[in-house]
Amino acid sequence: MVEPDVDSKTAPGNPEDSSADTLERERDRLARLEHLAKLGELASGLAHELKNPLSTIKLNLQLLQEDLSSLPGAETSRFRAGTLRKEVDRLSHTLDDFLRFAGRLELHLQSTRLNDLVRDLVDFFRPQAQGANVRLHTSLCTEEPVCLLDPDLIKQALLNLMINGVQAMPGGGDLIIRTHLDQQRVYLDVADTGSGVAPASVPHVFEAYYTTKKGGTGLGLATTRRIIEEHRGHISFTSETGKGTNFRLDLPRQ
Repeated sequence: MVEPDVDSKTAPGNPEDSSADTLERERDRLARLEHLAKLGELASGLAHELKNPLSTIKLNLQLLQEDLSSLPGAETSRFRAGTLRKEVDRLSHTLDDFLRFAGRLELHLQSTRLNDLVRDLVDFFRPQAQGANVRLHTSLCTEEPVCLLDPDLIKQALLNLMINGVQAMPGGGDLIIRTHLDQQRVYLDVADTGSGVAPASVPHVFEAYYTTKKGGTGLGLATTRRIIEEHRGHISFTSETGKGTNFRLDLPRQ
């Protein structure tokens, strides 16, 4: 399993942390959020222009299937209409994924005990992990980390990482969630013992629509990064081929 990155520039609480690196990272975060805000304006118009026609198409295809069901010899046409309905559903889901990624994100912040949030999510996810022959482990710091968070959005971000970890271990393995903190920041690691990220994919992991998974949308990790950065946090990862990947969330303490 890949251990969390403990490079001198990123280790929690390290006094050698470079202020120049921190400033550059913050500039990158703000630039991405500004870009997504502009995309969000376009996304709201796109949703209106596409969702209504898609709903109309789906309804008419359903009515067409019902009409064809009473006609002898129309099985092939009914099957084709069903196929078109599935494609309409797929397009609707793709649009929803895009809106979740680029649409306006409203945070409902509240004082949140991060360890409790992790425990709740682990209990919820455990049956899915067991079904994939994945063992879930937690290592939570004894001092309760408290952050100002939108719990639902943070759970969505963590769930994306946990699903990603399970998918990286098709033959089963271990998924470990850790929390630790220093005086100003809280760190949450999601580590798997999977195949690791291919070197060619490393620069593209957080890019929207980049995926190596069959049937994947390529928005899971991009959406996770946006959620974390909207909370004035950062996300990074380390990976080693054949040993696994560790994603680290870095959030401000309340």
